[in-house]
Amino acid sequence: MLRRLDKIRFRGHKRDDFLDLAESPNASDTECGDEIPLKIPRTSPRDSEELRDPAGPGTLIMATGVQDFNRTEFDRLNEIKGHLEIALLEKHFLQEELRKLREETNAEMLRQELDRERQRRIELEQKVQEVLKARTEEQTAQQPPKGQSQVNNGADRRSQGLSSRLQKWFYERFGEYVEDFRFQPEENTVETEEPLSARRLTENMRRLKRGAKPVTNFVKNLSALSDWYSIYTSAIAFTVYMNAVWHGWAIPLFLFLAILRLSLNYLIARGWRIQWSIVPEVSEAVEPPKEDLTVSEKFQLVLDVAQKAQNLFGKMADILEKIKNLFMWVQPEITQKLYVALWAAFLASCFFPYRLVGLAVGLYAGIKFFLIDFIFKRCPRLRAKYDTPYIIWKSLPTDPQLKERSSAAVSRRLQTTSSRSYVSSTPAGLSKEEDAGRFHSTKKGNFHEIFNLTENERPLAVCENGWRCCLINRDRKMPTDYIRNGVLYVTENYLCFESSKSGSSKRNKVIKLVDITDIQKYKVLSVLPGSGMGIAVSTPSTQKPLVFGAMVHRDEAFETIFSQYMKITSAAASGGDS
Repeated sequence: MLRRLDKIRFRGHKRDDFLDLAESPNASDTECGDEIPLKIPRTSPRDSEELRDPAGPGTLIMATGVQDFNRTEFDRLNEIKGHLEIALLEKHFLQEELRKLREETNAEMLRQELDRERQRRIELEQKVQEVLKARTEEQTAQQPPKGQSQVNNGADRRSQGLSSRLQKWFYERFGEYVEDFRFQPEENTVETEEPLSARRLTENMRRLKRGAKPVTNFVKNLSALSDWYSIYTSAIAFTVYMNAVWHGWAIPLFLFLAILRLSLNYLIARGWRIQWSIVPEVSEAVEPPKEDLTVSEKFQLVLDVAQKAQNLFGKMADILEKIKNLFMWVQPEITQKLYVALWAAFLASCFFPYRLVGLAVGLYAGIKFFLIDFIFKRCPRLRAKYDTPYIIWKSLPTDPQLKERSSAAVSRRLQTTSSRSYVSSTPAGLSKEEDAGRFHSTKKGNFHEIFNLTENERPLAVCENGWRCCLINRDRKMPTDYIRNGVLYVTENYLCFESSKSGSSKRNKVIKLVDITDIQKYKVLSVLPGSGMGIAVSTPSTQKPLVFGAMVHRDEAFETIFSQYMKITSAAASGGDS
């Protein structure tokens, strides 16, 4: 038994020698051609026989020892790996905490301010030293002789006392105002932005609505005066205004109205119930803010606010772009009218007295506001012909309209050049529409060649560039065939889907409009709010409807497909009846 244990120890030592040799740093530094001397201990024939015999008595003990050794090494490696992961996570968390502390304390800004204060203190010390040095030099240069200094000592003391009292009095009276005019460097303060919150968003929208309510009420009252909503009120206002302008009291009239409005607001703030408006105010029901909103309600709230912000910003952008284009001579015939009007106003202000100019402008404004606008609003045809400010404002283009005009001009030029280049190769029997259909192509080639259609089949003008969408074929089982991204086109007789993946035309889809049994709007994901962004088309060849989802212009596409489908079906029905 002792002999077997010695053999196991010997074999364990031999394995440790090999492991030490493999893990030693010199082992990796040796080149491929170098020979490594290994001392292998000699074994006796009996030992070799026991090693060869797998069923020997020492084999099981040796195997268990090796497995225990490997297991301990594996556990150590796992333990080291766990410690390393914990250390990396702690490092990451410490870095995040350090970043948050830096953002909260603003250590960099404090350091910069401290450097500025140090620099300012050094400059002040230098100035004080210079002033003291200059004073000492002046005193040494202006020292009188001893006899004269004794004589003038009393007079100097009296003059110094008087000057000190005068300086003290001046500083007490005007020192605060002098300190206000001292220049200081401007401090750049960074405003902290609030995180996005549904509750904060609704609160800001309500605040904006409440803040804009007085302005909107004022505009409504002016519009009601111009529209003669209340005949007696408008007649009285017109008479008072024209009389004030005729006698030169227009500015005092407006100032008196402002004072009257402030007085009424003071009484309203004190609790008086006063309603001074032509249009009766309608109280809107204020919904109480909800404490807890679901994900769908938050998403719908964000969509509503985004839509309102989009429309508001769009209107503001249209107004600003029209004003910019008016002054930038984008349309010279319109800006020319403004140019002539400004020259006429300038010359009139130079040669005519201000009283006469103000009278003319005031009378024209009153007649235009109370009479001409009322007639133009009731007669749109007269307004479209003779209302010059309205015509100029409506004809002014915005930047998107200018881009559309330029792109349309470029496309017309390209179309004319292509028609000129291919006019010789066009058969004489083809019409203009057929000729235009021959040249329409998609990104991958000619339209009729991609979908194997006749040459006169081309997309309608509404969907000339197609609508980007994804085709969901629920009859297919494979994921690659279940959803396909591409572009949807509508022709006079077909509904064509072009797959965006390159390959054979088998991935494209062509549906006859006559074969469609049902078409309706579809909502792919029921958890999202709204009516969805898909169109479901049912045909006899499919068990489940084909869905064209993720379509941004879903309503436009649906109206186009449905109108063309009704046109084709009505034509087919009338042909069958005849």
